[in-house]
Parts: sequence; structure tokens; C-alpha cells
Amino acid sequence: MMKTTVEVPDDLYRRAKTEAALRGRKLKDLVEEGLRLVLEASPKARGRHSLAGLMRRARGAIDSGVPDLASNPEHLKDFGRDDRRHR
Repeated sequence: MMKTTVEVPDDLYRRAKTEAALRGRKLKDLVEEGLRLVLEASPKARGRHSLAGLMRRARGAIDSGVPDLASNPEHLKDFGRDDRRHR
């Protein structure tokens, strides 16, 4: 049996402690049950997230409203042209 420390928000700890008491169980038993449920769930039940979905919050702070700038022809106008030759 391994022993570890897990940090959780105060409100979550209080809710879990209360739930364990209502079930007549120890908090560690409730945590173990929750971990088993998550880890034993099928990948389909857990839901697969796309890389884009996982990285959504890591992208730029301003949402352009265009999901992919390369899909908008206006953004590709004159792409690849050397400005000095077309003056």
C-alpha cells in the first residue's frame, strides 16, 4: 500500500469528507473508489478530447472568431508574394 499527499480545494475536501461519513466510510476509501472508477472506465466513457480541445486555453488571448485562418481566402491573399517585386 502506497501513501501519498494530494492537495484539493477546501470545499471539495469538506464535501468528500461529508460524503464518506454519510456512507459510513473513511475518506481514503472514497478517494480510492473514485480513482478506480476513473481509471477503469472505458476510453469511450471517459471521452476522447482532441489536441485542439485540450490546448484551447493555451492558445492566444484573443479569439479571432475564425477557427483556422488558413481556411479564410482573405488571409491568404498575396501569400508568398515578394512585396518588393510587386510595387
